Amino acid sequence: MEVARHWRETPERYRMEGVKCSKCGKVLFPARIICPDCKSREFTKYKLSGKGKLFTHTIIRTAPEGFSDLAPYAVGIVELDDGTKILAQITDCNPEELKTGDKLIAKFRRMNEDGKTGMIMYAYKFVPDVGI
Repeated sequence: MEVARHWRETPERYRMEGVKCSKCGKVLFPARIICPDCKSREFTKYKLSGKGKLFTHTIIRTAPEGFSDLAPYAVGIVELDDGTKILAQITDCNPEELKTGDKLIAKFRRMNEDGKTGMIMYAYKFVPDVGI
């Protein structure tokens, strides 16, 4: 797959786009076909804020293939300002010092490299929000 096509076809990964149910207003990320609350099939695009706080996390010490150069690293659930909770890697910090409630902000970072094509994949990760 060519890089430009990969970028266009993954709005969740690159633009943090979800959907908002037109009937009940529930925000879903990633997008779904049916709203789990009201069963509606009508949605509008919704761009997540990218700011939130750490809800819970764990430290990965034995990483899966393709991520071993990052270990140890933190993965956590971030509760965004609009209440949406998303799973993401937390980087640019000491994982041992993270605590529930830390303010975080989404940043665009390198995720990994495809072994066959050499294509470098990027996605959002969260970093401590130091107000810069």
